[in-house]
Amino acid sequence: MKNRRAYTMMAFAIVLGLVAVALASHWLLRQAPSTVTHIVVASTDVNLGQRLGPETVKLAEWPTEGLPAGALRDPLQLSGRVVKASVLRGEPLTEAKLAPAGTLGGLSALISEGKRAITVRVNDVVGVAGFALPGNFVDILVSTQSDTEAAQDREAISKIVLERILVLAVAQEVGRDDTKPRVVNAVTLEVTPEQAEKLDLARSVGNLSLVLRNQIDPEPGTTAGATKSSLLGLAAAKPVKIAAPAPRAPVRQASTIPYRYCIDAIDGLRSRKECL
Repeated sequence: MKNRRAYTMMAFAIVLGLVAVALASHWLLRQAPSTVTHIVVASTDVNLGQRLGPETVKLAEWPTEGLPAGALRDPLQLSGRVVKASVLRGEPLTEAKLAPAGTLGGLSALISEGKRAITVRVNDVVGVAGFALPGNFVDILVSTQSDTEAAQDREAISKIVLERILVLAVAQEVGRDDTKPRVVNAVTLEVTPEQAEKLDLARSVGNLSLVLRNQIDPEPGTTAGATKSSLLGLAAAKPVKIAAPAPRAPVRQASTIPYRYCIDAIDGLRSRKECL
């Protein structure tokens, strides 16, 4: 009797479990079409500056609740577009990752509106030992001589002339995924037209150095520049003016003629003066 009752309870539990699974499956099947959206993703790794084609994009299902902002849904609209940021396989493609329509591939697609690209020659020291990589920000330092009329008064000075300059490429490479240092002989920087003029003048009047900075640090490094005097802790020598001596008042010299007493003597009709 007891075994019969146990079997009955087990059968009843199995039936309830199967009913619950069927109901849950039915609910999920009804909810799936409304919670999934088809968006365009990369079918392979795409490097920045590369043009998109049918072989590099595909449609994929994506949860509607977690849909990326600006996600694209028509792969045909992306044909010929250029990416301005590296995209990994399966990563959604958005308008923010694409250069404007009609942009040709290559480095020109990476330059922001109103900016220019200028290349400066570097070595293993100037290029921060190869750690100035695409996507990093650097400051530009110039070492030159102070501009004075007298050659003997000129003093060596080092000054930051440009701050927070984006590195677009090192040598011929624009990839930003590699974090290993690369010692190259040229670095391409993104600057405004005014900054391009300053940089071109700076490299003609002195030696340039790149100063690697934190990517999220926006604070300006306003300095007066370093000179030989400030480096050694010496006060700048100031010319001392020697005052001319004041004119002396003329001194009246005493007479060297001794003082004498004189008397007039009258002798009859004649008079004479006698001095003692």
